[in-house]
Amino acid sequence: MSSDLLSPLFTTGRMAEAFSDRARLQGMLDFEAALARAGARAGLFPAAAAAAIAARCRAELFDAAELGRAAARSGNPAIPLVAALTALVAGDDQGASRWVHLGAASQDAMDTGLVLQLRAALDAFEDGLERLSRALAHLAGEHRWTVLSGRTWLQPAEPVTLGLKAAGWLDAVERHRRRLGEVRGRALALQLGGAAGTLAALGPGALEVARLTAEELELALPDLPWHAHRDRPAEVATALGLLAGTLGKIAADVALLAQAEVGEAREPAAPGRGGSSSMPQKRNPVGSAVAGAAAVRVPGLVATMLSAMVQEHERGPAGWLAEWETLPEICLLVGGALDHVAAVAEGLEVDAPRMERNLAATQGLVHAGAAAAALARHLGRAEAHALVEQASRAAAQEGRHLRAVLAEDRRVQACLAPADLDRVFDARAAAGVAGALVDRALAARAGSRKR
Repeated sequence: MSSDLLSPLFTTGRMAEAFSDRARLQGMLDFEAALARAGARAGLFPAAAAAAIAARCRAELFDAAELGRAAARSGNPAIPLVAALTALVAGDDQGASRWVHLGAASQDAMDTGLVLQLRAALDAFEDGLERLSRALAHLAGEHRWTVLSGRTWLQPAEPVTLGLKAAGWLDAVERHRRRLGEVRGRALALQLGGAAGTLAALGPGALEVARLTAEELELALPDLPWHAHRDRPAEVATALGLLAGTLGKIAADVALLAQAEVGEAREPAAPGRGGSSSMPQKRNPVGSAVAGAAAVRVPGLVATMLSAMVQEHERGPAGWLAEWETLPEICLLVGGALDHVAAVAEGLEVDAPRMERNLAATQGLVHAGAAAAALARHLGRAEAHALVEQASRAAAQEGRHLRAVLAEDRRVQACLAPADLDRVFDARAAAGVAGALVDRALAARAGSRKR
């Protein structure tokens, strides 16, 4: 629901406009105008009548609140909208009013109007994903060899690089960009089926009217009306649910890196951003929190869209209504999350020295895996693992560096020279082929822009 107090935090102005009452009304009116023009082009009635209808298909001519009150009685807002449009057209041209909404059903107007709103939303998502992708590509390249501790189960693991972490984010974002492009081709389709999907009221020229209506609106013409088959809006919802999950993952990573006890990265600073009403020192990760909240809220909304796919016969009574606020809310939330995460990625403050200190604070334990791998070539995997595990326990208990403990072990001395042991504890070497993996992600992004 729209809220002057909360909406600016959770969505963007562009997305809010796409799903405003005015945009919903204008989407339905654009359908009515296109249907009228198509009917005239197909020879069903005079072109002057279509012009008279189109001239009144402007959202500012209608009272959304009044239409809403009428919708509470009629069951959907298209019914009172068509009645109001017919009255307006009749005031100009009584004859033209006969042709308003000819051959269409309320669901045709509402579904096609929604598709037009989705087109604006998908344009915004495309721009937002490109913005985020560009910022992540910059992070990945700039920090290709900025080494920090990898973390599994929230515990220090082998060293990775910040560039590799960003490349992982980038790779997922690029998949979402392609996925939404594919969804767009299926979702942006005209819905025109008439009362029960046969277009009977339009007579023998029905298919031509449908073709011309799609042409007027620059939408795809589906092979069949889809009003009872909701995979199109459900696919949009599901794709956005996947995107919300990735944005939430990025947000969680940044928030964890920003913890004071870790302090390896922080969201960009700005006056009044991330403050606390009681603790002046606080700098909370606001962008990450909003994206995380979207990742919590959106899956339930996606489930509603999937449940709404069960439409009885040629038009179901409840599932369709369940979509009306659900899909817009998904778009609003994911649009806001995308905007916040893009801003965080563009201005992420990286503390590489802190990363080095945190690695050093593990007393070499993050290199235990590399040590076991090096020893396994001589002792076998099981024996090497047991040896390093025992040495790691000793290092932790005695507060000593793992390298020093291993260097005293005669089995290690027999297998690894001091220089070999030094390489085991070299953080950059321990990051493996992170640089090559970053390059692959950047090359894949660049290649996709050339196609």
